[in-house]
Amino acid sequence: MATVLLNGEPLGVGGRFPRVGDTAHSFMLVDTNLADVPLSKFMGKRKIIAVVPSVDAEIGLKIARRLESIADGFPNSKCFVVSVDTPYALARVANSEGMRKVQLLSTLRGRDFHKDYGVMITDVPLSGMMATALFGLDEDDNVLYSELVQEVNAEPNYQKLAEAMLPAAG
Repeated sequence: MATVLLNGEPLGVGGRFPRVGDTAHSFMLVDTNLADVPLSKFMGKRKIIAVVPSVDAEIGLKIARRLESIADGFPNSKCFVVSVDTPYALARVANSEGMRKVQLLSTLRGRDFHKDYGVMITDVPLSGMMATALFGLDEDDNVLYSELVQEVNAEPNYQKLAEAMLPAAG
């Protein structure tokens, strides 16, 4: 079991965290229109998957905004922010923020995601929510980048994601 911090206090995190070189586990999440969204829908595209406790939390919104601003810099890629929020809450945020490049997804019917991606917070007060994490997948769902952010309220390392996902400049 991994440990992350919430304002300096340790929280247990369960599940199997994907490592670079692993094949990402398939998932079935829910979009803002209550439609099921499988990972397989995006085969042939690179994927950036940010996991946040909630898009209603300051850190979740900050990460979603950041991905929205940098999404165009990742060719042939689809960006997602995954949280435990309801699809209704995700739709409200997407609309109010004008998000067009990042797809907000809910674990409403995909609770295995918590364990399969090693982000399941097991300790109170956030038990049932997910730890902050960032994944980069290639076109065949192989993990190119994975980061379990050590402080739940901190942003991931976008520069290291870019280094793993983008070809080196010649």
